[in-house]
Amino acid sequence: MNDIRRTILWVIFGFSMVLLWDQWQVYNGQKATFFPSPAKTAVSASAAPSSAASAVPAAAGTPPASQAVSSAQVPGTTAPAAGQPAAPRQRIDITTDVLKLTFDSEGGTLVKSEFLKHADMADRQKPTVLLDESRDRIYLAQTGLIGGAFPTHKTAMNFSGERSLKDGASELVVKFESPDLGGVKLVKTYTFQRGAYAVGVKHEVVNTGTVPVSPQLYLQLVRDGNKPPGESSFYSTFTGPAVYTDAKKYQKVEFSDIEKGKAEIEKTSPNGYVAMVQHYFAAAWLLADGVPRENFVRKVDNNLYAVGMITSLKDIAPGTAKAVESRFFVGPQEEKVLESLAPGLELVKDYGWLTILAKPLYWLLDKLHGLIANWGWAIVALVVLLKVAFYWLNAKAYASMAKMKSINPKIMEMRERLKDNPQQMQQEMMRIYREEKVNPMGGCFPIVIQIPVFIALYWVLLSSVEMRNAPWILWIKDLSTPDPFYILPLLMTATSMLQTALNPAPPDPMQAKMMWIMPLVFSVMFFFFPAGLVLYWLTNNILSITQQWIINTRMGVPPQFNLPKF
Repeated sequence: MNDIRRTILWVIFGFSMVLLWDQWQVYNGQKATFFPSPAKTAVSASAAPSSAASAVPAAAGTPPASQAVSSAQVPGTTAPAAGQPAAPRQRIDITTDVLKLTFDSEGGTLVKSEFLKHADMADRQKPTVLLDESRDRIYLAQTGLIGGAFPTHKTAMNFSGERSLKDGASELVVKFESPDLGGVKLVKTYTFQRGAYAVGVKHEVVNTGTVPVSPQLYLQLVRDGNKPPGESSFYSTFTGPAVYTDAKKYQKVEFSDIEKGKAEIEKTSPNGYVAMVQHYFAAAWLLADGVPRENFVRKVDNNLYAVGMITSLKDIAPGTAKAVESRFFVGPQEEKVLESLAPGLELVKDYGWLTILAKPLYWLLDKLHGLIANWGWAIVALVVLLKVAFYWLNAKAYASMAKMKSINPKIMEMRERLKDNPQQMQQEMMRIYREEKVNPMGGCFPIVIQIPVFIALYWVLLSSVEMRNAPWILWIKDLSTPDPFYILPLLMTATSMLQTALNPAPPDPMQAKMMWIMPLVFSVMFFFFPAGLVLYWLTNNILSITQQWIINTRMGVPPQFNLPKF
């Protein structure tokens, strides 16, 4: 009775545990148990900065033969190029109402980003840091010119402009200007807007020489291959490069694929973006549609990887200049903001293969939050609406389970009587099902149909930065972190056990014991899950128990607790 349904659920549960253990192994720096991949080495504190500095994309893509970049043109050290006047190297902090960015005067490189409205999870008195150049993290945004002895991200530059957005001002403009190198001067202009995580970046190339030049502009992100600090070992989100084009859409690239030379992306495109993605936050270079570019991903050195774009400025006549307009996004994965910046940029908020279901669920959750003004209660309201939407499917499932429960004594008696004759037992069981008009799979199919929806909702709650530091009630101050007092996980465990007690007892004693052990084992994970996810499952459990109780009572099958017998 109900053996097939329980077997299917056991298979799903078992496979989930395999994947969970596999990710646990990877998270702890070991080879995966079932899906092995080469382990990544830690970033060397002493070598990392110099390695990042040499990350010029000379080998990225294959420019046209007339514009090919030779390795001799790529600077190999952090020292100023020949003939370049010495300039004191400095770090320059630029502050707006939402961002604090640190630039290195060497190349005008962005070496640190702090989000003033998103507290760090380890120390809530400090802002969250994404880009960084420190002993523990290398994550930089670099730009420069290739195709000659031109300014790169290793060229000393002069800074000009204010360092903070003034009260009442809506815009802040700063510039980094290189000296004359190879008959070319590069001027980088960064434009900051109040309340914005997207920065306008203009690269103006001035030909100061006597012959035409055809430089290429590169925009790249360089990052180590380590997981973000503090990421949970009980669930894994994607960390790594991503490339988007209209032709191939969103393409995630694993660091391990870059390591093995197996990374596959759309190499050339007139549109799209390149990005580095991790849980809750992302950085991306955006060029305007219609600007031809080469996309690349590559290993730089040791544990450092780069993703970027190269675009040609064609012939620049002596005494003239050309400019390339771009935008640089660095910030939280707020879906509506991402959608407004560029087509497909919202996909850096990774919902996995169930995006088609997850996006409308997030839209509904966001609308509910607009009405309720509390993300915790919005989650509860969303689960209630989903239970209403699936009411009839659930009703069929619980009705089938109630029928199975009503004939349970007859099945148990028959199994005991024919325990020495398995073939006759099976025939007699099928006869009882036909006479009682019971479908043993009737309780399974309605539940299976709903599984993709609830998995999609799981990813919505796991991926939404809005849950970060969002309070619910009383002791729940942050829906993105585990319940500090484990009250929600304990309630989740209790409701899971209650649900098991209300279900028909399996006739096989060993299976009956396992059906009690399974929710206990499964509930252990919820002690480490974010409170928002546990709240979602707890609400779903309570509503399911209520519906099952009502349907059993209506069908004349009083709720009965089938307690375990060990």
